[in-house]
Amino acid sequence: MALSMRLSRGGSKKRPYYKIVVADARAPRDGKFIERIGSYNPQLPKDSDLRVVLDGERAKHWLAAGAQPSDRVARFLDAAGVKERKSKTNPNKGEPGQKAKDRAEDKAAKAAEAAEAAAAAAAAPAPEPEPEVVEEAPAAEEAAPAEAVAEEVPAAEEAAPAAEEAPAAEEAAPAAEEAPQEKAEG
Repeated sequence: MALSMRLSRGGSKKRPYYKIVVADARAPRDGKFIERIGSYNPQLPKDSDLRVVLDGERAKHWLAAGAQPSDRVARFLDAAGVKERKSKTNPNKGEPGQKAKDRAEDKAAKAAEAAEAAAAAAAAPAPEPEPEVVEEAPAAEEAAPAEAVAEEVPAAEEAAPAAEEAPAAEEAAPAAEEAPQEKAEG
């Protein structure tokens, strides 16, 4: 018969209380047990003496009889000085899995490509805008009232930003000049 030292849950809903018992390993968690050797009340503060109550002599007896403590009971036995517990360490616990590493590498590669493209775009000289051709007004228009001249100036200013935004191709320049005139007429 395999013996185990484990916790048996009692108490009400959301208010646990555990008995430290020695039981047959095949018995249900809260079922029949051989002997109760202590109690554990997780509701009490950690520095309270009544949080874990353990009969050390009976625990030694059952350990000599071959009872295997659960992880939690082994911690209690170690704290009571009954049985030394080897601490388990997992050096890879915080290390991400292989898929997460692959995703991180892909993300870093995409970020590096984006940064490289931005650096290349910043290093490339900006295309110079085409010089604007200002047509001289005939002498008859010069004699026109000042209000008429003021209306022509905004039309020329509207054409300038449109020409800068247009591509450097020669075909785009005439289209940019026509668009502001339509706006001025409408």
